[in-house]
Amino acid sequence: MSEETKFDQEVQSAEVSQEESMANVTIIKKGDIVTGKVIKVDADQAVVDVGYKYDGIVSVRELSSVQLDNAEEIVQVGQEIELKVLTIDDNKEKLVLSKRAIDSEKSWEKLAADMENKTILEAKVAEVVKGGLVVDVGLRGFVPASMVERTFVEDFSDYKGRTLRLRVKEMDREKNKVILSQKDVLDEELETKKQETISKLSVGQELMGTVQRLTQFGAFVDIGGVDGLVHISEMAWHHVEHASEVVKEGDQVRVQVLKLDPANERISLSIKATQPGPWESVKNKINIGDIVTGTVKRLVQFGAFIEVAPGVEGLVHISQIAHRHIATPFEVLKEGQEVQVKVLDMNPGEKRISLSIKETEEAPAREPRPERERAPKRESVSHEELQGLNLTLGERFGDKLSKFK
Repeated sequence: MSEETKFDQEVQSAEVSQEESMANVTIIKKGDIVTGKVIKVDADQAVVDVGYKYDGIVSVRELSSVQLDNAEEIVQVGQEIELKVLTIDDNKEKLVLSKRAIDSEKSWEKLAADMENKTILEAKVAEVVKGGLVVDVGLRGFVPASMVERTFVEDFSDYKGRTLRLRVKEMDREKNKVILSQKDVLDEELETKKQETISKLSVGQELMGTVQRLTQFGAFVDIGGVDGLVHISEMAWHHVEHASEVVKEGDQVRVQVLKLDPANERISLSIKATQPGPWESVKNKINIGDIVTGTVKRLVQFGAFIEVAPGVEGLVHISQIAHRHIATPFEVLKEGQEVQVKVLDMNPGEKRISLSIKETEEAPAREPRPERERAPKRESVSHEELQGLNLTLGERFGDKLSKFK
């Protein structure tokens, strides 16, 4: 074979190869939707092979509807993605693509269905902005600050990158606005958990709870997704002015269910009912004959009630207050005063203790009684003097009578 013939064959083979290669090149135009494979990722863009005669470029801005610091946050080498052709220029071999345009179109349709079906969806926080959070839901979604949690959040700086569980609240395609809420999801879950908890409760049941908040009239305790009220009268066996005297927020406490009102979601709880009663506590600590220190709690006309242990009051009858006679207890005692008392009798079963103050004090010595003055003795009158007296009187009356004769 001559050199000239060999050359002609090589040229023909190259032309055939070029024609076949051109035949395999995808024909694309502006607005087309293509599938490509990521072959390189830089900080500001991704290079994608879409089967065209040259590779396409997806800028970081066209990778997502939300702001990205780096293209690697959303795509990796080898990943296949669907793209929209924004610009094509064969002369400059420039092919500009967009992932955002495809995602946005699909997302509007999906979010509309999610909103109708009340679907819970997950999305990562892309930005923390004034007034709330920006999330990536295939397009830019906004979660207002008031819809992030059930409680007030002062600082959202650590929320970036977190995944939230959201429900679509509002959509406006013309304004490119999507509002989402995590609070709705949390509220619904809490309500479900609350109903489950209430259905399992029974009066008299004891369980552990967490003190959520204190009020003037008691404390609210979380007993598994539902709050019950421990009234101040049920905080302890002794008198309590404010709940903070017994518990603080966050404390773990044991409570007993006193009342249930499922329809109104009201639960009455007691802390003191789970603890030994004061009369049980003193049963083996105070005995008849003991002298103990107590506090005057109440004064009445017939005596004084003395607290000898938290929640345990005994009566000092008015006759047992002082050795001297007193008209009322107010003469010698006042409320809040500390006194020594002796236990005269006690009956824990009937919650009664008889006490005495005067039995703890030594009786004062009796003062001697002053002697009564005796009347002077009458001098005795003799018989002769008596006769003389009679005679004298007789003479006097005789003279008087003689005048009337």
